[in-house]
Amino acid sequence: MQTLFILNDAPYGNERSYNALRLAKALAKREGETVRLFLMGDAVACAKTGQHVPEGYYNAGDMLRMVGGEVGLCGTCLDARGLNEDELIEGTRRSTLSELTAWTAEADKVLVF
Repeated sequence: MQTLFILNDAPYGNERSYNALRLAKALAKREGETVRLFLMGDAVACAKTGQHVPEGYYNAGDMLRMVGGEVGLCGTCLDARGLNEDELIEGTRRSTLSELTAWTAEADKVLVF
């Protein structure tokens, strides 16, 4: 089973991206499951390197790495926020709407947060 998660919200401020990453991580642990994540809008900040959060608070970048699987980031959204590819955590990459379209067509389930 292949699940695509599409995240739209900033990593901090509300808990939508946090909850999406929690679910993606849990699902990725299941046998026979493949998880892909596509970050767009303010969610691209989840993949920003150098996040320093208060002790005991979740770190979206660390959580993103724990999920595993493919992680694409909307290139237009990165540009709009002034984020360059060298500022992204390892295992994530700039992507396109065309790739999101293909991933959506290939997925058995699509979850949008």
